[in-house]
Amino acid sequence: MDLKNFCQSVDSELEAALIDHLGQDSQDSLLASMRYSLENGGKRLRPSLLLATLASFGYDYHLGLTPACAVEYIHTYSLIHDDLPAMDNDDYRRGQLTNHKKFDEATAILAGDALLTLAFQVLSQGQEDSDPKLSLQLVQLLAQAAGKSGMVDGQVMDMASEEKHLTIEELKGLHGKKTGALIHFALMAPALIMDLSQAAQESLATYAKHFGIAYQIQNDLQEVMWTDEERGKKSHGDQDSDKNTYPSLLGKEGALDALASERGACQAALDDLSKQSEDFDPQLLTDFLNYLSMDYGKG
Repeated sequence: MDLKNFCQSVDSELEAALIDHLGQDSQDSLLASMRYSLENGGKRLRPSLLLATLASFGYDYHLGLTPACAVEYIHTYSLIHDDLPAMDNDDYRRGQLTNHKKFDEATAILAGDALLTLAFQVLSQGQEDSDPKLSLQLVQLLAQAAGKSGMVDGQVMDMASEEKHLTIEELKGLHGKKTGALIHFALMAPALIMDLSQAAQESLATYAKHFGIAYQIQNDLQEVMWTDEERGKKSHGDQDSDKNTYPSLLGKEGALDALASERGACQAALDDLSKQSEDFDPQLLTDFLNYLSMDYGKG
């Protein structure tokens, strides 16, 4: 099964699970704010990666629905907070008003907080017949990815670097946390669920590392090569604020070469996985490399 057909088969269940966990007992404005950003047209990249990784080894993707929801809640909260005036100060995301513009700053902050804590509530409860030890391992893995040692630290590094000029290795380190940490969770959570060998886990971790970097390079290139309409938000914002990006450090052609190199590293990791496990079908994770094309998403 290719990625398009796989996503079509799982999307409705994933969307239903994401909304079902929200419940109905919150104040109307808070629940509306949470749903607004959660339903705001994202590709569901991280949860889809997680579910596809399970399917790639012949496992039932339903085993990953709970951690898939959890990682999407974390990602959505991070976007709400990133858009705030104290952070990136964006008015639009995915072609729609950002949360604090649709509602207000206080509601946006609290909606992000609620999604963050909901992620751990859902993950700690696990699924029916789930192993409590596995649930704890997944909570620990997500906490590492989302917190001080992961995404949050990457955001702090990003803000601190705005008046500095970083090296490429420093920029990779920054985005390895800010962008890559949740992608790492999306690949390693299935490894825990399936109890994969150490070698297979290392190959998945390598794929995640290079996918995260490539995803950020692609994002930076879109910033300078795509229109506002194609991106769904204001372009050239990073350039205007003198942020460190791959095009600013390498030039456009150099960044395109770096993107190709990271995609190649992802493919090499998949080749290693195919050698390590007869059960592994690389088709879905290979298809995910299409996300790293500069033509992806246009039209």
